[in-house]
Amino acid sequence: MPSDPNPLSPPAFSFEHWRRLLPLFICTAAWGMVTVMLGPLLPALTIRWQLQDAQAGTLFTAFFVGQLLGAWFATRNLRLSLLYGAAFSAVGTIAIAWTSFHGAHLALFAAGFGLSLGITAGNVVAGTATAHRARALALFNVSWSLGAIACPALVHLCGPANINLFFFITAAFALFGGISIATLSRDLTMTRQTETSSAPKALLPLPLSLLALFASSMLLYLGNENSLGGWLPSFAARNTSALTASTIALLFWLSEFIGRILMGSLLHHISEAALYRISLPILFFTQAALLLAPHPSRAVILSATILTGLSLAPLYPLIVAFLLERTGRHPRLGQLFAFASLGGASLPWLTGVVSTHFRSLRAGLLVPMAGILLLLLLAPGILPARRQS
Repeated sequence: MPSDPNPLSPPAFSFEHWRRLLPLFICTAAWGMVTVMLGPLLPALTIRWQLQDAQAGTLFTAFFVGQLLGAWFATRNLRLSLLYGAAFSAVGTIAIAWTSFHGAHLALFAAGFGLSLGITAGNVVAGTATAHRARALALFNVSWSLGAIACPALVHLCGPANINLFFFITAAFALFGGISIATLSRDLTMTRQTETSSAPKALLPLPLSLLALFASSMLLYLGNENSLGGWLPSFAARNTSALTASTIALLFWLSEFIGRILMGSLLHHISEAALYRISLPILFFTQAALLLAPHPSRAVILSATILTGLSLAPLYPLIVAFLLERTGRHPRLGQLFAFASLGGASLPWLTGVVSTHFRSLRAGLLVPMAGILLLLLLAPGILPARRQS
């Protein structure tokens, strides 16, 4: 095992670490709810504000532009990023209940800003708290997935006539998560900037070409996940009256959650690189099969949704694990995560634009499919050399 760039050697994997990280996992579940809320809410918001797909796509853009800026500052002070992240995400979410379509862009920007502050800092904390990075990040993402699963279930329980109730409950949960974060041990949120005076001027210890590969892979993953999570529910509802958007959103995030639970067990039997290589082709061919079916049945849509969630699940934790193995807990990591947020800002919006132009959401979903193909092409470049055998 190569030495970690972080001068504080990470302790061994143990139950004690999970206990100490529990406040972070609680808040991350709340951020999971905020992250995915546009998907199951989109049909109701479209009716409320009488939107076309291209207009609805701008909501994703506002949300993820906020995430871009939040990620840029997130790793400079991890503790403050976590606390402010909970506060901004709560305020932005509750504000949507009272805004117009145009005002919702500002509210979503604020929610996205807080969301990205917290999740970016949380990724770094979880990924450097133990030497078992991939497993720690998988657990971090499991807690996020719990919130992602709860979100469409809550949307369904509230009903389209009571979506304001959803915003109230979600904002309250985010505030509770912020209170939990306040109890997180301070040593877990130290950055290298506090450990050495030369750190603020230090660049990420990566060559430019490798930095570009990681940035592009993270951008494409976030763009694909949010395009599929945001638009597959609408695609299903438009193709069969037997399915609702909230049902597909719930199934999508539940499948991703199960995939991340299984990830820990799979890594006992296969390497991280092998899991990454296996997941991407499954994801690509699943989307191809769904889009090539002229009239996808209920069974086809359900099966594709499950396979999509399962195959997406390990990708982001593994990308971040491969990155942190090279960089450690570096204060400039936020800039890389910020660039990655461009994917979440652009691909869902572009999906809506293409859908409106061709008057077909099927055509729009070719956007994330192309993104998955690019991820496949970039995969060999981000795997550490010792893992490629």
